[in-house]
Amino acid sequence: MKLAVISHTEHYKNSKGEVVGWGPTVAELNHLAADFEEIYHVAILYPGNPPPSSLPYTQKNIHFVPLNPVGGKGVGAKFKIIASIPNILGTVKKTLKRVDVFQLRTPTGIGVFLIPYLTIFHRKKGWFKYAGNWNQKNAPLGYAVQRGMLRRQNRIVTINGKWPGQPKHCLTFENPCLIERELGEGVLVTQSRTFKAPFTFCFVGRLENAKGVQRIIDAFAKLDSLEKLSVMHFIGDGDQKDSYKSQCEKIGLPAVFHGFMEREKVFEIYKKSHFFLLPTTASEGFPKVIAEAMNFGCIPIVSNVSSIGQYVNGNNGFIISPCTSETLKLLLEKIIDSEEAVLINKSCIAHQAVFQFTFEYYRKRIQEEILDSH
Repeated sequence: MKLAVISHTEHYKNSKGEVVGWGPTVAELNHLAADFEEIYHVAILYPGNPPPSSLPYTQKNIHFVPLNPVGGKGVGAKFKIIASIPNILGTVKKTLKRVDVFQLRTPTGIGVFLIPYLTIFHRKKGWFKYAGNWNQKNAPLGYAVQRGMLRRQNRIVTINGKWPGQPKHCLTFENPCLIERELGEGVLVTQSRTFKAPFTFCFVGRLENAKGVQRIIDAFAKLDSLEKLSVMHFIGDGDQKDSYKSQCEKIGLPAVFHGFMEREKVFEIYKKSHFFLLPTTASEGFPKVIAEAMNFGCIPIVSNVSSIGQYVNGNNGFIISPCTSETLKLLLEKIIDSEEAVLINKSCIAHQAVFQFTFEYYRKRIQEEILDSH
């Protein structure tokens, strides 16, 4: 069986001339390659140097099919998408002739016209993946339109979380981010954990207010003392990084800004950290970084956005509600004064919840619930 994946995933060429793409998506396809004769990935190729989060395809049966860059903000960007429709449809049509099944990853700008195109003009087996917040209120128009079309699909749609009134064809699917070996490694790290001050915290994601970086800094600034804090790791990048660094220096917060890091190095930070912070108000599906941190017994302190609260609760972590710096400050005071036995128990339960985020479990579900379902 041959598979076509259609997405907006960013790809670049590295210094060796190899095509590399956004790490989480490329890693997923590298694992799926074991279940298909060939995989064709139709996605966007950008000029310039790839970010450190990019990975190469490691399997020879994966073929990259490039699209010219489209999308962005503003009226001009929208017209550029419209002008590119014939070329994109032509590339997709040509690729679909080579495969038996397709997956379209949404929401994305090109999804607005690709969902109806695939629905009306193609009878080939396929499914749609909606990676955003399925239950988002006041969603951007493009997201809302795509979600509305997917709700009325005959084909399977995989989504984040379980929701009231969820259509039967919409299957709750966890986004994979771990392999069995890493799960075993997580057991060893979790079993050896201690929770004694001073504590280490970490954040992984885009450095922006919507992701909660400002809330983190403001919460620590409001604490009476930072003596129970060892270090606050910020992993990621963004336009406001210099401002955040300046604020941390001003309040005496021992923060390290690592920028983008390779996956293995991020895992090393999880192993050293007691707590993972993500007080986000951004439109999320379920951020993989939460599951990755939990795998190593790093206790999540997160907001209840989209399906996050369906996986993180009072037994295995802490929910920030409402998601404000004041609420986070009060929660931090409670956490750093908690009994060690309570935190060790939360850490162990956190690790136990991540088996469903393995690539092996994901591949099994695709085979049984999507490919073999008809």
